[in-house]
Amino acid sequence: MSIPPPPGPQQPQDDPYQPPQPQAPNPQFPHPHDPHGRPVTGEPPQGQQPHGQPPYPQGPLPHTPYPAASQVPYGAPPYAVWGQGYAPLNRPAPVNGVAIAALVLGVLCFLPAVGLILGIVALVQIRKRGERGKGMAIGGAVLSGLGLAVWILLLATGGGSAFIEGVKEGAARDTSLSLVKGDCFDVPGASFDKDVYDVDKVPCAGEHDAEVFGVVPLPGDDYPGDGSISDQAKDECWTLQSAYAMDSWSLTEDVEVYHLTPTRESWEWGDREITCVFAHAGEKGALSGSLRTDATTLDPDQLAFLTAMATVDDVLLQEPEDLAEDDLTANRNWASNVGDMTSVQARELSGHPWPAEAEKPVTDLVTDLQDAAEEWAAAAEASDADTFYEHYENAYAYVDGDATVTARKALGLTTMRPSYGDGDSGGAGGGTGVGGLDV
Repeated sequence: MSIPPPPGPQQPQDDPYQPPQPQAPNPQFPHPHDPHGRPVTGEPPQGQQPHGQPPYPQGPLPHTPYPAASQVPYGAPPYAVWGQGYAPLNRPAPVNGVAIAALVLGVLCFLPAVGLILGIVALVQIRKRGERGKGMAIGGAVLSGLGLAVWILLLATGGGSAFIEGVKEGAARDTSLSLVKGDCFDVPGASFDKDVYDVDKVPCAGEHDAEVFGVVPLPGDDYPGDGSISDQAKDECWTLQSAYAMDSWSLTEDVEVYHLTPTRESWEWGDREITCVFAHAGEKGALSGSLRTDATTLDPDQLAFLTAMATVDDVLLQEPEDLAEDDLTANRNWASNVGDMTSVQARELSGHPWPAEAEKPVTDLVTDLQDAAEEWAAAAEASDADTFYEHYENAYAYVDGDATVTARKALGLTTMRPSYGDGDSGGAGGGTGVGGLDV
């Protein structure tokens, strides 16, 4: 027999979607209930009372009512809302970021020691946090370990040093623009008076911004400084200029000498070269054709003539800065050297077998050179500045005179006399870098 439910709207029995409601103790039937709210029907053994409760009353157990459907508020969830939340079953655990980094370093074989350490750290974090990425961590650690072993083997056998040197040499070739003697190139931009970072090689037969006439390697490991490199560049490029362009008459007043030198930054990457170049003096001008006149471009007669004529050129450029009235002794010594070298020049020209069309012009030139040598000797014996300059001017009248022009024409050389300014090398004057410009 059961106790009917209290008055009210009917509701379904054992509604699985409704949580059991707490019930007030029934004064008539104070029976205990199990954890699910159902009455306990068993009886304890005689004389025993569970948990210090009074004896259970005898008789049928009352029916535990369920809440009416009308008591469930609209929109309530179909499941009980418990005090403890649960993560949704379809949400995966996050991937460990350190494991990803370890795998990337392992695949790239970049910083293998770091990749190995990151792989170990990732495994520890994954075990503690329950994250994913164990395979990536193991793969990164293994690949990094192999890479580290390879690096150790290369260093032990010397292969690592060779690899590093190869990288430096490649960087040096890129940094020094990979230019060699005889190359012609254009510089990006409107002029050739800025730092040079890149060049475009072009044929020398057409128009171009510059032509390389020498490359000078720089020794040592420490950067010597901008001033030191610039001074060395001026000296070296001056010497190389005469060897590359033996016919100085081909260097017109529009041609200047520049030098490209390494910067402190490019030095660290192995750039250890001074590059000597000819370039147009004007901002928008260009060179046309090669300026190279040496054994690779001259015939034997032209080479012999220019070699003999160059004998006295260097001595002429050593003229003292002080005038004769200020330092007569220095000027007399210089004039004596010029006279001696002019005599040598005449003998060299006389001893070469010239072609028929050039024999007489060269002979006339030799006569002029002998006369010039006598004037230089007289200047060297002058007792005062006025006498010195009288013989000085007579001697200089033979330098690049009409006989020289006629002989050059007979040999097929340039006949346009050069314009010597102050005897400097052109625009290669101060500063660092090419002209100077940095690379």
